[in-house]
Amino acid sequence: MKKKAEWPRRLRSQEWYGGTSRDVIYHRGWLKNQGYPHDLFDGRPVIGILNTWSDMTPCNGHLRELAEKVKAGVWEAGGFPLEVPVFSASENTFRPTAMMYRNLAALAVEEAIRGQPMDGCVLLVGCDKTTPSLLMGAASVDLPSIVVTGGPMLNGYFRGERVGSGTHLWKFSEMVKAGEMTQAEFLEAEASMSRSSGTCNTMGTASTMASMAEALGMALSGNAAIPGVDSRRKVMAQLTGRRIVQMVKDDLKPSEIMTKQAFENAIRTNAAIGGSTNAVIHLLAIAGRVGIDLTLDDWDRCGRDVPTIVNLMPSGKYLMEEFFYAGGLPVVLKRLGEAGLLHKDALTVSGETVWDEVKEVINWNEDVILPAEKALTSSGGIVVLRGNLAPKGAVLKPSAASPHLLVHRGRAVVFEDIDDYKAKINDDSLDIDETCVMVMKNCGPKGYPGMAEVGNMGLPPKVLKKGILDMVRISDARMSGTAYGTVVLHTSPEAAVGGPLAVVKNGDMIELDVPNRRLHLDISDEELARRLAEWQPNHDLPTSGYAFLHQQHVEGADTGADLDFLKGCRGNAVGKDSH
Repeated sequence: MKKKAEWPRRLRSQEWYGGTSRDVIYHRGWLKNQGYPHDLFDGRPVIGILNTWSDMTPCNGHLRELAEKVKAGVWEAGGFPLEVPVFSASENTFRPTAMMYRNLAALAVEEAIRGQPMDGCVLLVGCDKTTPSLLMGAASVDLPSIVVTGGPMLNGYFRGERVGSGTHLWKFSEMVKAGEMTQAEFLEAEASMSRSSGTCNTMGTASTMASMAEALGMALSGNAAIPGVDSRRKVMAQLTGRRIVQMVKDDLKPSEIMTKQAFENAIRTNAAIGGSTNAVIHLLAIAGRVGIDLTLDDWDRCGRDVPTIVNLMPSGKYLMEEFFYAGGLPVVLKRLGEAGLLHKDALTVSGETVWDEVKEVINWNEDVILPAEKALTSSGGIVVLRGNLAPKGAVLKPSAASPHLLVHRGRAVVFEDIDDYKAKINDDSLDIDETCVMVMKNCGPKGYPGMAEVGNMGLPPKVLKKGILDMVRISDARMSGTAYGTVVLHTSPEAAVGGPLAVVKNGDMIELDVPNRRLHLDISDEELARRLAEWQPNHDLPTSGYAFLHQQHVEGADTGADLDFLKGCRGNAVGKDSH
């Protein structure tokens, strides 16, 4: 266990607020215009509540209310809470994709922490990119930090059927194309998809990243699954406010919690919950900020033999509300520990080990959190594929794939980018059937740009009308955590930088062999080399703004798609006074 720091001691915030110098009076005096009495500046921990609330981030629309509960907890523990709005990258608002702005948000958060008088931080998050971006920024500064999420929405229901946000959007959309649902019925179903505050109620990226934060030890036990409108979510926020004050006194930092063992726990947890493929790219990026050597090989090594035991959409049938009632993530962590798949002594923000937090919990519903012998899939970890089509790797989520397609050889039907796909996919003259392999290019970190969630390409209507619901799809894009299918993603190097994906042609044969982790383009080495030598980029490059910075500095999906100058560079957290 970590040795606790000496207390009391002079804290970082006293560089701004402690003493009688002109500069201190400048900082302190201005803050007093908010009505704070002088004794609040006596050296007690100043806690920054980094709030990703925004009217344009619906998942986080209730976070201002939760922030008040965090403040109450900070006050109770003898701290001084100050709420700070930070960049909120909304998954359902930002174009071309929220992923384009994850790194910008992380950079903004890092500097918001470093440049202001905070001794510790509460990371108030929810929507997909808000969790990794705040963890990335906090890791770079390495002040005591703790996550509290907004929680998932309540279950949706449409005509007696559970409706999972995102998952049923894809399902109903395909049903409309297949002639099995009218447009009017689709619009009627819309009202049932998002019926309360909170994030996606499936095991999408938001719920996955909430689970990753808890599995990493960066959130209090039980945080991930509490519904956004449940009173216990407010209690969790208040307890988090109390805890961060003690973390500052103990000087318990992210670098002491997010160790290699913690990341291995998170990878195995992602397999057990059937988590989003987006967790791969986000954990790689977070690890890079902490300075941990985490690679795609770690994902395959740690997750390969972990069964998926959480029966939630898109892999299973339930939603986050049932997951919470069954016991939530602590039950999953306990199961992993009992199976010898958990580093039990990994430290958490509570100051206790992960095993101490979960060893006594009870599973209240074994149809939601399954016994290992009834797992959705016996090998649920994210599959890392390699071959001449993906020299640096590609990923696939087996729990969301069709078993009969995990070994498949088919003719490539190629779309040069997302616009080419949209222009062709509904054309009945398109030469495609269910045995083909759909290939989409130029949708990676540099290509889209930003790496949008378009990898789960909808099937052509003429295939859907046969009752076919899945085909092998390959791209350098991402896929929503709420989506499903035999979809190969994050193919690296991406097409926009001249990776092999860029030179796939219509009619090429492609082999997918998931058991052997192989993704192969069936052309000779000589032909592949010739095509790569002749390749020329065919997409426009941004010339100004953040898009230009992103294009110049974003790395590949195989290392987390962070900006190359931000990895492993924790700096001095004490701001320099310029007055």
